[in-house]
Amino acid sequence: MTWLTVALVLVVAAAGLLRWRRPAWYWLAFGATLAALRVLVRYPSVMDACGLTVPPSRWRLALARATDWPVPGPRAPRILRLRPTRTGLVLRLKLRPGQDAFDVAASCDRLRHSFAMYGVTSRELRSGVVEVRMTGYDVLKRVQMPAKTDTRPMRVPVALREDGAVHYRDYRAVPHGLTLGATESGKSVYQRNLVAALAPQHVALVGIDCKQGVELFSMARRFSALADNPDNAAELLDALVAHMGDVYQLIRAEQRITADVPDAEIAANIWDLPEDLRPVPIVVLVDEVAELALFTNKEEERRRDRIITALVRLAQLGRAAGIYLEICGQRFGSELGKGITMLRAQLTGRTAHRVNDETSANMAFGDIAPDAVLAAIQIPAEMRGIAIAADSTGGWHRIRAPHTSLRQAVNTCNRHADLTPDLPALAPFRPALGGPKSVPGPAVESAPAAA
Repeated sequence: MTWLTVALVLVVAAAGLLRWRRPAWYWLAFGATLAALRVLVRYPSVMDACGLTVPPSRWRLALARATDWPVPGPRAPRILRLRPTRTGLVLRLKLRPGQDAFDVAASCDRLRHSFAMYGVTSRELRSGVVEVRMTGYDVLKRVQMPAKTDTRPMRVPVALREDGAVHYRDYRAVPHGLTLGATESGKSVYQRNLVAALAPQHVALVGIDCKQGVELFSMARRFSALADNPDNAAELLDALVAHMGDVYQLIRAEQRITADVPDAEIAANIWDLPEDLRPVPIVVLVDEVAELALFTNKEEERRRDRIITALVRLAQLGRAAGIYLEICGQRFGSELGKGITMLRAQLTGRTAHRVNDETSANMAFGDIAPDAVLAAIQIPAEMRGIAIAADSTGGWHRIRAPHTSLRQAVNTCNRHADLTPDLPALAPFRPALGGPKSVPGPAVESAPAAA
């Protein structure tokens, strides 16, 4: 008995130490099993206490009266599957007649307390089926991205969501994005993760960094074009608009609208073109967009109008040409002048780090996800990197990018510098680097044919 007691004490001590120092290891070793048992044992009573049950059907009551059986009690949603994950549990429920997915979403906070979990979120998979994701610990306290992610062309993982899922930046689905946040809120780290994730892909990176290039110029080997002041930015954006026109001419020449061509093969954007003709997609990263919109005299005002007009044109027309915008700033409202709200309306993906006032949060989410405004202003100052991500669907979630130092981002960009396309239209803005010059390409840079 003494050895059994000692072994039990050692196991409890090891579990406590793991829970304190390595919560992910504790969850995989002990937490997932204990939480699954707790959910299964408490499930009927918790559903009843949270108002997620329905009265028994009439035929059950009639059968009970006819056979003198006990009157059946309220019925909770049926459990279709309970699956443990590396960060929590996934519970799939089949709703009873009369129940709605909103009822489950409204009860998530009560479910979190009742099941003793760290966080609970829900989403409707299809009519009558709801998935409840429960996290067993604070996955955003120390972000650890999974070793395997669902990376695809123009779809890269950049952060971890509070429910343990990976947050992807998918340019094919959400072409343009806006990232807001106060000073020291984590925007720079988020941007580094985005650049480092895009570096291994066949994509041209174009940067506009009006802080004299301190954020993006260190990663210049992976950038096809860079601008470090508003004057160069205006010229660069004009070159991008001209390049967009060349791409559209290529698409028009290769549309192949004939009677014997299937509808699915008619080209309307670069992704419909054959791979050997497809132009390289371009991601334009703008750091501190307010520096492009501010002016002090008439000449700077004309330059500002030229820049904003070019950005609006790229946002409205650039998706089919493979040009995607990623705009960052501390504020992005109508005080920056005419055309700003028109530009913001084209930026579907919204990410807001800690902001200093509710007005800044409204700039990001007021028109697409009002519920996310309160969550954005409640991010504590000591939790750098925490952000709220939303899109035009109205859904939102809390995310945090893994900490990536500038050295790590630079090393990643240097390692994949050979993938940097040399676009002739942007050649004047290519950062000056040592080493052999790249061979000039055609007027519209195309991806190499598949081997």
